Amino acid sequence: MGPQTAAAWFEALREGVAWQSERRRMYDRDVDVPRLVARYRLDDPDLPATLADAAARASQATETRFNSAGLNFYRDGRDSVAPHNDHLYEIVAEHPIVLISLGATRLMTIRSKKPFDGAQGKLRRILDLNLENGSLLVMSYETQLHYDHGVPKTKNPADARISIALRVRPD
Repeated sequence: MGPQTAAAWFEALREGVAWQSERRRMYDRDVDVPRLVARYRLDDPDLPATLADAAARASQATETRFNSAGLNFYRDGRDSVAPHNDHLYEIVAEHPIVLISLGATRLMTIRSKKPFDGAQGKLRRILDLNLENGSLLVMSYETQLHYDHGVPKTKNPADARISIALRVRPD
């Protein structure tokens, strides 16, 4: 997708989605989730047209019929998502997960769950990706088995970013 489409989608979703703040249990206490979120089933009659367009394009690119969209709104560099993998019981095996990034470029870190033996002892594979405006990242189901992914906080100033995560969830 081109930069004009990505910018239009960003504005439409930023203004047109009912963003929610959440709390989550972590480390034996309840904490604020450091980003705003929204979730949609793709058959929802109230699905924003922009999200329907994004899902259709991702489906065409991956030959996958997605049924769920999770959105994350990173307001600035203080918003993040800790390293994690998708819950396997919430996705259907053999189907990819697609991430569409809109707005500011943010770093995503993908790291192996298990260390491997390297020349300097136990090492983890780490891949740092700059997710740019309009980019599409495809992660396989198997990625969730062997790798964690996250978007770390940054001390550098960062503009807003929206991530659309498209998945095939069980009925």
